[in-house]
Amino acid sequence: MEQLLKIAFNELGTEEIIGSEHNPEVLKYAKDTEIRGITSDEIPWCSTFVNWVAWKAGLQFSGKPNARSWLNIGTKVTSPEPGDIVVFWRESPQSWKGHVGIFLGVSPDRKRVYCLGGNQGNRVSVSAYRLNTVLSYQRLATVKKLVIPEPILQLKSKGKNVVALQDALKLLNINVGTSDGDFGKKTEAGIKELQTRKPNLAIDGIYNAETRDLLESLFQA
Repeated sequence: MEQLLKIAFNELGTEEIIGSEHNPEVLKYAKDTEIRGITSDEIPWCSTFVNWVAWKAGLQFSGKPNARSWLNIGTKVTSPEPGDIVVFWRESPQSWKGHVGIFLGVSPDRKRVYCLGGNQGNRVSVSAYRLNTVLSYQRLATVKKLVIPEPILQLKSKGKNVVALQDALKLLNINVGTSDGDFGKKTEAGIKELQTRKPNLAIDGIYNAETRDLLESLFQA
């Protein structure tokens, strides 16, 4: 998610123009992602901005201007990391209205969620929203084919294959922390959690051939 965050932060300060003139930088978010209906910078554009950032980063995107369209994109996660997508409700959880941004973190008192987004104060900015208005955290995958690494990987393994394994586990909502390419205790625990999803599979924390077959079958399903 590093690339997504870099792209989004580079847009900080992009804002609407008061009056009949419209900021072409805001309109490009819709044009580049082929989202229809955004003809001025005064039409709500939070989803359009997130679409553009995800598209630029080579990740999944909704292609729609409404915030709640992101509830169906990516994988729902319960332990969000910076760069995940956060969807909020507005007015009520049952309303069609919402807001979407890029998750950055939670306040120390656990009452606010910080996110980077568009149409926040009529500009691209970092803002805080009430934690109890969160509908979902969504983790995006690349639009390229998911990489399922070859075995064997285990404690103390390192490298790009471990990164691919960690990314795949997180898409299954298995929390292994940051994808740092270091097969540590957290990744080992994640493999053990994965191994519980198949009866009679040894729960040893080693990414072997049988565990790879299980991982592949879960994504095919």
